Amino acid sequence: MKQLQRINRVTVIGMGALGTLYGNFFAERLGPQAVAFLADRQRVKRYQAEGVTCNGKVCDFRFQTPDESNEPAELLIFAVKGTALGAAIQLAKPYVNADTVILSVINGISSEEMIARELGEDQVIYSIAQGMDAVKLENALTYTHLGVLCIGILPAETAKQEKLAQVIELFDRTGLPYVVEADIQHRLWSKWMLNVGVNQVIMVTEGTYGTVQQPGEARDMMIAAMWEALRVAEKEGISITEKDLTDYVALVDTLNPDGMPSMRQDGLARRYSEVDFFAGTVLKKAAEYDLDVPVNRMLYQTIQELERTY
Repeated sequence: MKQLQRINRVTVIGMGALGTLYGNFFAERLGPQAVAFLADRQRVKRYQAEGVTCNGKVCDFRFQTPDESNEPAELLIFAVKGTALGAAIQLAKPYVNADTVILSVINGISSEEMIARELGEDQVIYSIAQGMDAVKLENALTYTHLGVLCIGILPAETAKQEKLAQVIELFDRTGLPYVVEADIQHRLWSKWMLNVGVNQVIMVTEGTYGTVQQPGEARDMMIAAMWEALRVAEKEGISITEKDLTDYVALVDTLNPDGMPSMRQDGLARRYSEVDFFAGTVLKKAAEYDLDVPVNRMLYQTIQELERTY
């Protein structure tokens, strides 16, 4: 029986909340030399000059630029904003070979497809990060819930079984919470439905998780936006149910009420958000099926108007 090849090195692209969260996690468990953040030289200089902390502790991160060693990555984690994915893929190309395993923790339902198209169908294991309440403001990351990574492959992707087993072995060895999903597409679309509601509503209300955890207009708006995403998913043949929606609303209620999702953090930093991956995708797909999605239309327009002031 062939011995499973272990993953001993982790490469991360993106130092936002999730990139910092997972980079710090693996650096603590595998050692700082086993983790590298991949970025262009100008960004690396800024990272090194500014530093970053995780729950008040200075992170001891290693950085790598494209003009340095092209040693292929063993595990490559994409943790950039969806709007930066195209550039990140080009940056990563020299570091990917047939043995590289790729995970994407990017919001939305399309990042794996984009990565696979450029870097190889057999490299990508589906993954969805959920349940964490990580907030990164300027150079400081804080979190109380590490959350869980939902991972899996499609039924036809039997060739990826070994790479999935490598990821499972790494997570077991390091203690990263994870779930192997029998229907990874269902989980991917369910998480997208959640983000369509919670990310956008907290951004436009300029609130926190606490804003949608209590009865009122914001919570109702979040649930209504999620319902519209659910209807789109149904048209796409994805079997998301009312129970899925209810379960995800219940998940939001467990998060730190003072925390906030990535789009609200974008708003505070006056960065352009991933609205096209959420309401923008709802609107595009709803048009194909002649569905009316007034809540997401309003959210899309409101966020665009807000971002025009940047």
